[in-house]
Amino acid sequence: MKRLSSVLLAMGLCLAFVAVVAAQNKAMVTVVHGIPNTDVDVYVNGQATLKSFKFGTVTDPLSLDPGSYKIEIRPAGAAATSAPILSTTANLQAGQNVSLVAHLTADGKPALDAYVNDTSMLAAGKARLTVRHDAAAPAVDILANNAKLVSNLANPKEAKADVAAGTYAVAIAPAGQTTPVFGPQNLTLNAGTGYVVYAVGSLSDKTFTLLIQQIPGLGGGPMGAATGEGGLAQQPAFPTSGWLVLSLAGTALAASAVMVVRTRARVH
Repeated sequence: MKRLSSVLLAMGLCLAFVAVVAAQNKAMVTVVHGIPNTDVDVYVNGQATLKSFKFGTVTDPLSLDPGSYKIEIRPAGAAATSAPILSTTANLQAGQNVSLVAHLTADGKPALDAYVNDTSMLAAGKARLTVRHDAAAPAVDILANNAKLVSNLANPKEAKADVAAGTYAVAIAPAGQTTPVFGPQNLTLNAGTGYVVYAVGSLSDKTFTLLIQQIPGLGGGPMGAATGEGGLAQQPAFPTSGWLVLSLAGTALAASAVMVVRTRARVH
């Protein structure tokens, strides 16, 4: 019986190892729809992959082989041979975790950008917060628990940091101002999980909103997880020094993150 148990355990470990290796040989792609009032069909290498894709949707990750993919976005129901609204080519590498985001530029034009997500392991009690400006809006400041965390974040830049797990009251204000145009909205960050917050839509037509993508399984452990009523009993402070660095290094972060599709997608 012990021998059988040992054999079964060994087989389980082998299967787990094979699964990990297989995952490392794939690219994981999440698609985010941030263009308001426009349902679309998403084509990958000529095949309709997402149909009637609606504003505000964040897909589950798609597992794709490494390689070059032609991405085309058409109005929902349009013929596959019709001119796409947006198109680009994404070159995916094994092990990458990528977010492909259809959104508006700062002046309201449709755009398609890809970001490489940070999936490195987190320290105990930590969560990872990434904020991406993909809205038709000027540069903004990000506030949490009434403190300025990110300064002058412009479309399509991003800022990120590993922070203590907990619940934060997040708000967005025009750069240099303290009166929010959105929020505050409570955001609970669990240890061991990455959270990507997308600012999408348009301030002028009142479709501005936040979308959230979660990337679990990054270690972190339970220490420091949110506790109390709605996580509000304890609101740990963000590491201010880290966010000061982010506000100064936003351009460098975006340059390294948007490495899959560096050029803006063609608008047709």
